[in-house]
Amino acid sequence: MAGPFHPPHAVLEGFKERPEALAVQGDRLYIGTSAGSLHIYTVADGPDHPAELLETKKSLCRRSIDQIAYVKDVNSLAVLSEAQVTLFPYPTFSPPTPLVKTKGALCFALNTAVEYQTPDIATPASPTTPSKGKGVPAVVTRLAVGCRRKIVLYSWKDGEPQDVQEITLAHSPRAMVFVSSEVLCWGHTPTDYSLTSLRTSTTVDVTTPIPTASSSGSIGTMGMGALSGLGGYMTLGLGAKAKPCVVGLNDDEALIAKDNNGFVVGGDGKPTRSENIDWPAPPEELALVKPYVFAVLPPGSVPSSQIEGPSTAAPSSFVNSSVIEIRSSLSLSPVQTIPFPPVSAAAPSTTAHAVRLLTPSPSYKSPLFVVSIPTDRTAAAASGHTIWRFSMKPWNRQIDELVETGSYTAALALLDSLDAALIADKERKQQQIRALQAVDNFRNAKYDDAINAFLELNINPAKVVALYPETISGRLAIPQEEWIPLFGGPKPKPPERPSTPQPAAAAEGAGSPKPGEAQGTPKSVESPPRAPTPQGSIRGVLRTGLESIVGAAKDDDAASIRSVRRPPKPDNFHRSVEVLMRYLSDRRPKIAGALAQVHITSAQSHEMPILSATSKEDLLALPDAPLAALTPEELVRFAQIVDTALFKSYLLVRPGLLGPLCRVGWCEVSEVEELLREREKYQEMIYLYNGRKMHDKALSLLRQLSEKETDMRDKLMPTVNYLQRLGPEHLDQIFEHSRWVFEQDRDIAFEIFTSEEAELPKEPVADFLERLDPAICARFIEYLISERGETSQAFHDRLAELYLRMTVSAKKRGDNEGRKQAYEKLLHFIDTTEYYSADRLFGLLPPEDLFEAKAILLGRLGRHDSALEVYAYRLQDFQKAEEYCKRVYKPNSPTATVFLTLLRTYLLPGPSAPSAADLLPPALELISRHSPRLDPVATLQLLPPLVTAQDVRAFLLESLRAPVFDTRVVRNVTKAREDQVARRLMVLQSKRVRITDSRICPQCHKRLGGSVIAVHAPHGEVTHYQCREAFSRKLKEGRA
Repeated sequence: MAGPFHPPHAVLEGFKERPEALAVQGDRLYIGTSAGSLHIYTVADGPDHPAELLETKKSLCRRSIDQIAYVKDVNSLAVLSEAQVTLFPYPTFSPPTPLVKTKGALCFALNTAVEYQTPDIATPASPTTPSKGKGVPAVVTRLAVGCRRKIVLYSWKDGEPQDVQEITLAHSPRAMVFVSSEVLCWGHTPTDYSLTSLRTSTTVDVTTPIPTASSSGSIGTMGMGALSGLGGYMTLGLGAKAKPCVVGLNDDEALIAKDNNGFVVGGDGKPTRSENIDWPAPPEELALVKPYVFAVLPPGSVPSSQIEGPSTAAPSSFVNSSVIEIRSSLSLSPVQTIPFPPVSAAAPSTTAHAVRLLTPSPSYKSPLFVVSIPTDRTAAAASGHTIWRFSMKPWNRQIDELVETGSYTAALALLDSLDAALIADKERKQQQIRALQAVDNFRNAKYDDAINAFLELNINPAKVVALYPETISGRLAIPQEEWIPLFGGPKPKPPERPSTPQPAAAAEGAGSPKPGEAQGTPKSVESPPRAPTPQGSIRGVLRTGLESIVGAAKDDDAASIRSVRRPPKPDNFHRSVEVLMRYLSDRRPKIAGALAQVHITSAQSHEMPILSATSKEDLLALPDAPLAALTPEELVRFAQIVDTALFKSYLLVRPGLLGPLCRVGWCEVSEVEELLREREKYQEMIYLYNGRKMHDKALSLLRQLSEKETDMRDKLMPTVNYLQRLGPEHLDQIFEHSRWVFEQDRDIAFEIFTSEEAELPKEPVADFLERLDPAICARFIEYLISERGETSQAFHDRLAELYLRMTVSAKKRGDNEGRKQAYEKLLHFIDTTEYYSADRLFGLLPPEDLFEAKAILLGRLGRHDSALEVYAYRLQDFQKAEEYCKRVYKPNSPTATVFLTLLRTYLLPGPSAPSAADLLPPALELISRHSPRLDPVATLQLLPPLVTAQDVRAFLLESLRAPVFDTRVVRNVTKAREDQVARRLMVLQSKRVRITDSRICPQCHKRLGGSVIAVHAPHGEVTHYQCREAFSRKLKEGRA
């Protein structure tokens, strides 16, 4: 049987007297009868142990025993009989102690609590929330007796009796219960209740909201006469007159019944909860076994569809006997409904029974006893009364059953109300149930609540993502029926077709939406809806007249409105994706921070094992734990799951945000690249490949995209730009993917190796370019020398060799223009730079070609005579020979005689020289133009005999005169300068001015005295300093 209690079992059958009161103390069951007798039984646990009679106290009271309670402080039974409370000591029950002030008693209530005594006030301590106040703890027991228009309070402190307190009331309490140790809630009619403070002796009336319209069709509005004809129930004396029903729920709340509504009120007399109970009929009695409320509902008020177990009645019929409905005091929702006698699968009973809850509200896990009797007189006389025992299931089992039925809110409420000592591993169980509740919220479209719980519980992101369709979760997707087992819940049972619908307890968290209910519609946690009104039932009789007309009109209006206004269907998928993005965006930076603590960044994502290498089962089995408690491998898996799901979410609802996520992150490429390709998000694909170091894929995609372009620069530049950003570690990929770019356009392709974004190793690049084309390699080395300031000999030698090779190969091809350009570059290079090896290059030159290059290299080697012979003999370019001499000539250095060497080359020709007649004119021109740089004696010695003095007359005059003239002029100019300076010094030293007391300023005609003076040239006039300007103007005017 589903529910928190085991099926009730009979502990005593055939009890012929009429029980009026029950009490339980330990394993003792006390039964007070209408004849005033007290029967004492021992009751053992388990259905196989019936109650055993220990003792019978005949005529303990002269009249009916109306109420019994055990007062532990005085070890006595408090018995209400003959409108007075009497204490009978246990176990002798004599002598009795009548409480004389309780004459006219109608009911009583008992409360025991631990209070901390201080000089001023006693502070009560709840069993669940012990008082933190200072003071001496004391066990205080209070016995409140409701009499005619007053309450009499007896109390004991640590077993010592205290003064009796009387509180005058406006009405007579007929039922009462302690809300707290100092507040009583009592009712004087079935609909009127009040609260009385024992400390202040003040009373306030309970105020409740107006009952909702849902209860208008119940039998609570008919009065008890509507039940006439249902059997002999009223004639057996079991509740012929309605009484107030009130029970205490906890230390500050009480439940009262007004008609067929139940309200939870606090110590101030006002409702403490927004929800209330809506019974199908006014309950006949209430009792509490914490945290459950028992209500006895009259026959014919509960549909058969709400009863568990087999039933032979039609689905729309009502139970013809009393029914006990059990509700949770935490949520006020029904959890178990049991007809009497309980339905047996073997032999279902057809006899109607009346039931009474005669046990006072017990404490935690105390058994509850109820009394039942057939409503038929003959059957009642034959079988007598039966006493049933309700035993609560273990807490863990109750919680497990609530979880199995999907009542996660109720399971959490029950778990929160229990002490940690009663539940093993309470915190872990709470987290598990909260996770299941979050899954249920997600299934019911409460996405924000679900995601908030997932975040708070640190749920494995793989499980959260698995709740979404394959477009987001990929291979992690699981069917909806497996969601609950994934989060640690029970596996779904195979579908059954029960003869009756599920009990009301399962209504809160059903596993899937009802047929016809939109997916994601939240389910109510209130009472289940009533069954359709059967033909001829009480409710059907009531639904007549104006009510039926109004109801029909409302139905017609509602149907009309529904036919016209149809609200748009909510887009739950996109809403769920938005919430998922919030979840993933919260997890992403926190996971990145946790990875940073172990020195792992997203830049290393390509070095980690890919997500697809881990099985789906292993990913879903990752722990639900704080990030700080995870290993680096688990953190990496979390990062991959989160980024992949976030990428897919952005792709569906916010594609504009994909770029940053592609560049940096842990997204699994294999799961998203096809999605990007389908949506033609090629730029994002390139970012994604680049971020994961999958450069081959990115470059291959760029080449495919280039085929769609017609402009060459638009076609090639994306690939060039991508290759420019790759570093030296990807050199092979750069070489491989740059080949086709060179085939398309060499100038654009050359930009790959001239970018400043990444510095590539020069020598491998030069080798690659040389294999492509020596001209490209030469261009690259030229770039290195001119732009990068390269000075290494290796690259200079290589460039010279490339020029040489290009020159020779062009000549072989017959490409005169190409040879000319290459040769000019070679000559310019070897003539203007000094960082190459001249002798090495000279050895590579062909013997009968490139003579000018040979001449330059010979000059670099210091062999100026050989270089000049090449110019004069091989090239016969006398101007270049002279220019060569000008370049290398430096006075007072080894090259100071280079002009003489050229002259010697002209005038003393070797075997390979042209005729002497061809060399003499350039020799004479050299002598005439550069005579100052030629040694006169050596030059005259070189001149051939046939050269006349007239041919070298200018040279001879220059050689003989210039040195003597220069020496004499310099000597005379120096002497004249010295004489001039000496004379000026003498003149300046002879000039002076004498100032006396009688000397007058020629400007102002005042004595000079000790004033500052000014002396005027050229005659030495002396004036005051302030008169100098005026006197100077006067002198100038006089001279003019």
